[in-house]
Order: sequence, then structure tokens, then C-alpha cells
Amino acid sequence: MQFPCILYSRSGSRSLHADNQPYSRTKQYQVTVIDRNPDSDLPDKVEALPLTTFDRHFAADGLHHYVFNLFF
Repeated sequence: MQFPCILYSRSGSRSLHADNQPYSRTKQYQVTVIDRNPDSDLPDKVEALPLTTFDRHFAADGLHHYVFNLFF
């Protein structure tokens, strides 16, 4: 893997109901930005996407991981 990189996976969905029927579904993805640079602007760009929330940050093996939840 080359850094910086973005990993994503489907992590759930939201459904809105009316009259006991789902009428709106939104898919949820977990998006992780991995970079060696702790001051990278890539996490800021991901966080600026609509319907995106920052979840957590952690460092492992000299890499910074920024985890976001994105609804699409």
C-alpha cells in the first residue's frame, strides 16, 4: 500500500419509515484516511464532504489513521 491512502467499507444503513414502509434509505460507509504526515490536508478534505462526521484518530506503526462516517 502506498501512503497517503483512503480505505472504505460499508458499515450500515439508515431507513426512514412511513405507513410501516421504508421510504428512504441511506447507506453508511466507514472511511479511513491513512497518512504518514500528521498535518496532512487530506482528512480535512474528506471531512468537508456532505453528510460526513469525524469519528476518531489513532496512530499505529508510524501512520496516522483518521476515521470518518459517511452517509450516501
